[in-house]
Amino acid sequence: MSTPIESLKPPQSNRPKTEAIPAMDPAVTSIQPGGGLVMSMELAWGRIRRAYLRKFRPGYVARMADRRQGERGALPFDPVDARDMKYFRNQDSYWWADADDPFLWRESLPIVRAGLAELFVIGGTLLLLSVLLAFYWWPLFVPPFLACLLVVWFFRNPRRTVPEGPGIVVSPADGKVVEIVEIDDPVIGPAVRFGIFLSIFNVHANRVSLPGRIVSVRYRPGKFLNALLPKSARDNENLDIELASSDLDGRIIRIRQITGQFARRIVCWARVGDVFARGEMYGMIKLGSRTELVIPRDGALAIVATIGEKTFAGSTVMARYQSDASIESINDHS
Repeated sequence: MSTPIESLKPPQSNRPKTEAIPAMDPAVTSIQPGGGLVMSMELAWGRIRRAYLRKFRPGYVARMADRRQGERGALPFDPVDARDMKYFRNQDSYWWADADDPFLWRESLPIVRAGLAELFVIGGTLLLLSVLLAFYWWPLFVPPFLACLLVVWFFRNPRRTVPEGPGIVVSPADGKVVEIVEIDDPVIGPAVRFGIFLSIFNVHANRVSLPGRIVSVRYRPGKFLNALLPKSARDNENLDIELASSDLDGRIIRIRQITGQFARRIVCWARVGDVFARGEMYGMIKLGSRTELVIPRDGALAIVATIGEKTFAGSTVMARYQSDASIESINDHS
């Protein structure tokens, strides 16, 4: 049964002034602002692939150039097809309509597309190692093969049933609830913050908790402390999105992706102006981490989640904003 949080004189409106909403953080030049070895390898492979296509498949290159839309902008190279935009889909640059993207099928794989390169590089290396060790002594095959399966498990993308209804707040991440605390947020005002710890066994895709429009994307480099430590939320590398929720008359919610001791890569393809549905995926954190959700606190809010609860991104209900009738009923019985 949900427990309402009493209103502590909430402000007349927690919608920030227009000038207080920053534009897209200039530090966010790709969907993975922290970079990384695998990202560098994939970008290098992209250069080789583009050179090959331009030399041996000029007809394909010309067709894709005719179908692309938008402008190049600050993109550091001239893309051939939608594969080249994987790391730059949150930038104002070229894009292809779904009907003109022959690689759109990758989005329907049971693996998060942002993790396919890691799956190929890390998982493939472990699989090759297990085969080589099996020729030496077959029991040595087991440890690297199990590690390979763990990599596949880590990047999985299971289907989720998203609950319907106005004011329903769903979890932004799989994991365990480790914090529910009332805070005074500089943008939101009186608020409730949920902290979710993700182990290496959890799905690491992040989903939007309420429907709405992205008004801010901010990235901060930092440390890589254990995500279970409270100070990791302050000191670790993190990325915030702020979303003006249509369910809350434009009030702001915040979702923060935080790296951990082993998770060192934040992925976020949301950009200012994008509109997301409740439960829609917008990014992921690679290899163990923490996700925080901050929502407005007022008399309409009823907390559903509990400390220690296991959550599933996009489907676990964290809280509800009651209708006016529900609030009056609660107040009558309080």
